[in-house]
Amino acid sequence: MKKNNTLKLSSSYLQLDELFYHKVIPTPLQNTFLISKNSSLLKELNLENIDDEVLISLINGSEFFEGSTPFAMCYAGHQFGHFVPRLGDGRAINLGKSQDGWNFQLKGAGQTRYSRQGDGRAVLRSSIREYLMSEAMFGLNIPTSRALGIIGSETQVAREKWETGSIVMRLSPSWIRFGSFEYFYHTKNYHLLEQLAEFTIDESFPELKEKDDHFFLMFEKIVQKTANLMAMWQSVGFNHGVMNTDNMSISGLTIDYGPYAFLDDFNNHYICNHTDVEGRYSFGNQPFIGKWNLAMLLRALSPLVNIKRMETVLENYASLYKSDYQDIMSKKLGIRNETGNAEFIQKLLNIMQNQGVDYTLFFRTLSRYDGDKKDLLNLTLKPDDLEKWLNLYDNRISEIGLEDRISKMVKTNPKYVLKNYMLQEAIDKAEKGDFSLVNNLLEIAHKPFDEHLEFERYSEATPKQEKNIILSCSS
Repeated sequence: MKKNNTLKLSSSYLQLDELFYHKVIPTPLQNTFLISKNSSLLKELNLENIDDEVLISLINGSEFFEGSTPFAMCYAGHQFGHFVPRLGDGRAINLGKSQDGWNFQLKGAGQTRYSRQGDGRAVLRSSIREYLMSEAMFGLNIPTSRALGIIGSETQVAREKWETGSIVMRLSPSWIRFGSFEYFYHTKNYHLLEQLAEFTIDESFPELKEKDDHFFLMFEKIVQKTANLMAMWQSVGFNHGVMNTDNMSISGLTIDYGPYAFLDDFNNHYICNHTDVEGRYSFGNQPFIGKWNLAMLLRALSPLVNIKRMETVLENYASLYKSDYQDIMSKKLGIRNETGNAEFIQKLLNIMQNQGVDYTLFFRTLSRYDGDKKDLLNLTLKPDDLEKWLNLYDNRISEIGLEDRISKMVKTNPKYVLKNYMLQEAIDKAEKGDFSLVNNLLEIAHKPFDEHLEFERYSEATPKQEKNIILSCSS
């Protein structure tokens, strides 16, 4: 393997039993080119001076950072509620971990032991979506994996039609999933289950290492992080689309961006994944699925931790979620977090649900509310109900300084989120060889609270013909 000494990686995961992984060399794409690089993250990693051609080679898996030993991880998972005994990284190949805690990974880099008749590839459209959304969530201050760069190629990949292959280099503090624990539980390898738990504490919860009952405390932390993540998703109108247990991060991160969406009009019943015929992963159901997935993790940890104790923690999930959600939504509204807010917030959401109100635009418009209701009422089909709610809102903000409230709300409510129609525009251009909008959207993703006057149209309500795009898991 050709080595590059700009960064040194290590692979402590490979010190675990060989059932945890499969060492595999990436299969490079043909005639590759750079679509976009994440300059701010490269700078954070002290890689800002890396040559583009070298970066392409590193993303393509034809060159490797010093110390890298490529491997794929093994895990299981519940997919749409049904247990699959072995999944694993079917098209993702891990490169190792940097000294500052980033696990590097290539997505779309070729077949592994876990590809299950798949080709190990990712296509251009899905790679652009993952690249941009990873950074969009980071810009919104939501825990997430990151993306360092994306390359395209002339390699042909068969999906519903022939498409071109692409690879994203993505980073995460951890790639351990709920399904990682499920694999060793269901295979009854309880000594390896314990080994995985110890590794997870070292990597993600080092503050627990010397504590008694550290496996129990780890579960408690995971419940808290998951509840908080669900509250953040709901507050920005993010629908993940595939909340299988193998897509749930032990560290409370948003990972594995497939058929996701930000809401156009507020719709609690919105389903962004056309594979999800029953609406299991609809927008409004996400907090409940978070708890269901935690119940599967609870069962997987049962050889290590007393079930009754974990059940007590899991019973607190709903109150943790509601508390976090109310706190975030109160900040979005610019009001004090106090008794009665939950009902007040729900009244607003009911109005938005019934009247087809663009979720992001409404909160951004509310951020500059000075008592003149006209701009807000113009967002609704039938303004009477919203006007009644705004009268109640006036009472709640009457003792809060206008300038202070506006200042805080515009830093809390994004002007831009990367809606699916925007991403599709970037994909359409990219498929014709124009990557300018990919890079423009990356800039917007990093600064979603700023004005970006050149792209003002993206802050408006989604055009009617572009609303509620539904996607497939095909990528």
